[in-house]
Amino acid sequence: MTRMASYEKEEGKRNMRIGTYFRGDYIAKEVMKSIVYGTIAYGIMVGMYLAYDFEVLMEEVYSMDLLTFGKVILERYLILIAVYSVITYIVYALRHRAARRKLRIYYNNLRRLSSMYKKEESDAADAESVPKKERTK
Repeated sequence: MTRMASYEKEEGKRNMRIGTYFRGDYIAKEVMKSIVYGTIAYGIMVGMYLAYDFEVLMEEVYSMDLLTFGKVILERYLILIAVYSVITYIVYALRHRAARRKLRIYYNNLRRLSSMYKKEESDAADAESVPKKERTK
């Protein structure tokens, strides 16, 4: 019972939050979040690169092929997002499966505890219904 209480207090909260979602919904939500965060991170990285190499970029802006430069940036973005999304899918699929498994064990333990309490209550009720003379024998 103390194990169940500590589980419910710490890890159980997170697992119960995960367990409220269907598997596909949970994974889709997390993949969408990772795409947004990946886009922000890539934008910051490109901005830092452009700020770092701004002088060279300004010198070569008229001689370089801007369309090719844009395609390279877009290709790298798509590769980053694809790899990051696949990794996110795998990680959150495993997390969802583990959370469901632990919740199943937790709920089975709750059912077992509930049946133990019901048995104790029925035993106590049976003991009260027996006359005092018969209980002392």
